[in-house]
Amino acid sequence: MNFNILDIEPDQITIELDNGDCYSPKEPVSLLLNGEKLGEYDINVITIDGLCPESGYELTVIENNTVKCSKTFTTARESYRLDVRKFGAKGDGISNDTQYIQAAILACPKEGTVYLGKGIYRSGPLFLKSDIRIKIDEGAVLLGDTDRNDYPVLPGMIASTDEKAEYNLGTWEGNPLDTYASLITGIGVRNVSIYGKGIVDGNASNADWWKDAKIRRGAWRPKLIYLNDCKGITIEGLKVCNSPCWTIHPYYSEDISLLKLTIRNPDDSPNTDGIDPESCKNVNIIGTDISVGDDCIAIKSGKYYMALRHYKTTEHVVVRNCRLNHGHGSVTIGSECAGGVKEVHVTGCIFDSTDRGLRIKSRRGRGKRSILEDIVFENIVMKDVRMPFTINMFYFCDPDGHSEYCQCKEALPVDDMTPRIKSITARNIKCDGVDASLLTAYGLPEQKIELICLENIDAVYRPESERVPAVPVMMDGMEPVSGKGIMVRNVGLLRLNNIRTHGSTDKDVDADAVDNMECNNVSIG
Repeated sequence: MNFNILDIEPDQITIELDNGDCYSPKEPVSLLLNGEKLGEYDINVITIDGLCPESGYELTVIENNTVKCSKTFTTARESYRLDVRKFGAKGDGISNDTQYIQAAILACPKEGTVYLGKGIYRSGPLFLKSDIRIKIDEGAVLLGDTDRNDYPVLPGMIASTDEKAEYNLGTWEGNPLDTYASLITGIGVRNVSIYGKGIVDGNASNADWWKDAKIRRGAWRPKLIYLNDCKGITIEGLKVCNSPCWTIHPYYSEDISLLKLTIRNPDDSPNTDGIDPESCKNVNIIGTDISVGDDCIAIKSGKYYMALRHYKTTEHVVVRNCRLNHGHGSVTIGSECAGGVKEVHVTGCIFDSTDRGLRIKSRRGRGKRSILEDIVFENIVMKDVRMPFTINMFYFCDPDGHSEYCQCKEALPVDDMTPRIKSITARNIKCDGVDASLLTAYGLPEQKIELICLENIDAVYRPESERVPAVPVMMDGMEPVSGKGIMVRNVGLLRLNNIRTHGSTDKDVDADAVDNMECNNVSIG
């Protein structure tokens, strides 16, 4: 066993055990700091706090009374620490502390830390600046204001003075539209850490954000944390909850690390995805625990206009050692993916009680730049995931989602509006509690999914008496199923190696319009 250092702050370090286990080690490990025992840990991503800035330490991992590895490190420099209470913040949960916290952020020097100690800080949107840290300490709550009139509007698109360029601030479901600013908003900032054991609470359950959620009132609903054109951002250790809409939304950003977060939104809260990287590069989501009202993680790259005028592929996304509980999909790609998505690696995770595990959703109209490739899911445990693998190129989103163009099952001409899936791989995955289907994949007849590869999959179904029929993919004409095995349509190559299902009502692979199928050691039943 080894460990990797994920993040170093002035007063803490976050590490990740490299043990091949999903989310938690098989046996608890002990940690020593400079030879003194810190305690035992039963999770793969661990934060050690209470350290001193610019100080050297040695960290040792012990398993079964045996030293497994040891590393030395030095904590980061902190130039100054600015307590928001000294700027006037009350932290009483009643007073509006927005201007005082914002003043501390604006006044903070390079390598300084804005500090929120124990208390409840009611606030409207706060805007970040570069080269600072914000520490929300244990016992501190940053609580969202409930009055939408206190939220500035981020215009969707602003034309340059010479009308030759565009400046995009607000975004809503893949289009550049006016949106309320988020409780934490970053626009073009660099090198920021937001960390601690505190809480960022959007307070949406006490506001009207979830009422008539699909109706625009003033502007579209805000996210809870929004990072537009940012680089080098770390958010670590916090509990983030009760978001008005998507919870954490990195947008046209790079080098984003989301570590050891706990994200919680009610099961019935509308469109409250956990994390939505959109048109981003180098995103690490590690050690995070998510339970929300929509997809836990949704990887996106906008709709057609943004891909045409502001093209940026989402690439190199790592999801590792996460626990994804309750939601529509554990890790979703789409449906807004017009700029394409590539190099996604999901590993070492537990998917627990989500509707779907790997979920891909797109449709005609996303465009020729919408290419999904090198998507790999491996070393995953799925518990009570009703439909572990779904791939849907007929997703009926948007006002025209049920149109003949989107839902026609006959081959249409391949043109500038036709999306494409190149390669999807899922391997070394155990599924216990499958309900409706194991794999349902519908490609476009005119642009077939080029490769679907499933390897080393072991799936156990719920008892028949406990199954509830469900529609595996959201497309017109799809009927509810129960106990289904593998059903694929419009695929170039379907590769199945070492597949075992236990309790499926099927006895064979249900395939149609599949050009080539390679099966090795496949047992459906």
